[in-house]
Amino acid sequence: MAAKQPEIIRDKDQMRRWSRAMRAQGKTIGLVPTMGYLHEGHFSLIREARTHADVLAISIYVNPGQFAPSEDLSTYPSDFHGDIRKLAQIPGGVDVVFNPHNLYDYGGSTDASARARNGAVESGCGETVSCLEDKGVGHETWVRVERLEKGMCGRSRPVFFRGVTTVVSKLFNIVEPDVAVFGKKDYQQWRIIQRMVRDLDFSVRVIGSEIVREHDGLAMSSRNVRLSPEEREKALSISKSLSEARSSAEKGQVNCKELRDLVIQAISEAGGRVDYAEIVDQESLESVEEIRRPVVFCVAAWFGKVRLIDNMEINI
Repeated sequence: MAAKQPEIIRDKDQMRRWSRAMRAQGKTIGLVPTMGYLHEGHFSLIREARTHADVLAISIYVNPGQFAPSEDLSTYPSDFHGDIRKLAQIPGGVDVVFNPHNLYDYGGSTDASARARNGAVESGCGETVSCLEDKGVGHETWVRVERLEKGMCGRSRPVFFRGVTTVVSKLFNIVEPDVAVFGKKDYQQWRIIQRMVRDLDFSVRVIGSEIVREHDGLAMSSRNVRLSPEEREKALSISKSLSEARSSAEKGQVNCKELRDLVIQAISEAGGRVDYAEIVDQESLESVEEIRRPVVFCVAAWFGKVRLIDNMEINI
């Protein structure tokens, strides 16, 4: 299929009209939500979505609702024009890029997006407050998946998942897709979105797409550009140790504590600071002590000022 230039839509009502016009023509709609700074991992999601839908929209929106004031909203990498050039080169491309100015703007006189970004740097508020709440932009309705959001990333980032589920709910209501594709690198996020869709009866099929890795095994992430060459080399300890743990499990080592210790030691010796390393059930995300059913080994670790996540499914 030939590459094409996507239509850019910034208005919520216009986005909804486009989707309804496509559906009136009998076409199915796919959605790939992103925060931009696109890389091959995103493009793999687009290719996957293309196999499930007639027309495809991607969203590019850095969501302030999932950042605490102390986190990296203000420094999150962005290159919108570069993203559009990359999308135009993808065979088949995308039909629409939904790039709203601010999904939390309800007609107030103040630029909520700018206030949220400033809040990420200036606020001294505690980490139980999001950038949105910190700057009082008037948004007070949140969607939560209460049990699945508590562990792993939710433990150190308490506002993150309610921000994700809220903005994804908004995107689903605006774009009205038939199918949405999320990357399995954000494993907990993918399962949370699946559960939200089930519990709230969204008529959206949520598909998880496999992790895309750099040639050396590092999971692709928009944050990788912030690693120094030395930090990037050290960060390979995550994927290497996860591969070793999976290999050990497949050879009969099913004690989760020993597998976790293996990964934690490898990352720590490489100079990383482990946020968590947990082996959990693939659907319930509950920690397990021995591998007796399909699990996923999830890791988050800091290298320098960059927090990376990765995981590997273990199916034995």
